[in-house]
Amino acid sequence: MSKLICDIYRSPRQDEMYLYVAKQDGLARVPEKLREMFGKPVHVTTLLVTPERKLARADVDKVINALQDQGYYLQMPPVVDDEMRAIAAQNSKLSRG
Repeated sequence: MSKLICDIYRSPRQDEMYLYVAKQDGLARVPEKLREMFGKPVHVTTLLVTPERKLARADVDKVINALQDQGYYLQMPPVVDDEMRAIAAQNSKLSRG
């Protein structure tokens, strides 16, 4: 199966952390320990994931494979090193995240 309807949730505990789950399964296949760490999921959107679809910060093939194999895909926040934080702090046009 290369097309999946997927719900995307954001974590209330960690900025820019998202959980993708197959709509048909919901959160049932997400391990309890991950759900505890993630916090109460906040629904962001529902979308059709296909190999042709571009995702902003996730590899669509990895998302599809993870959804099929384990029932969820966890998108972690981007890594921002200290040097980039210092540059961003000095430049008002860059994100301060």
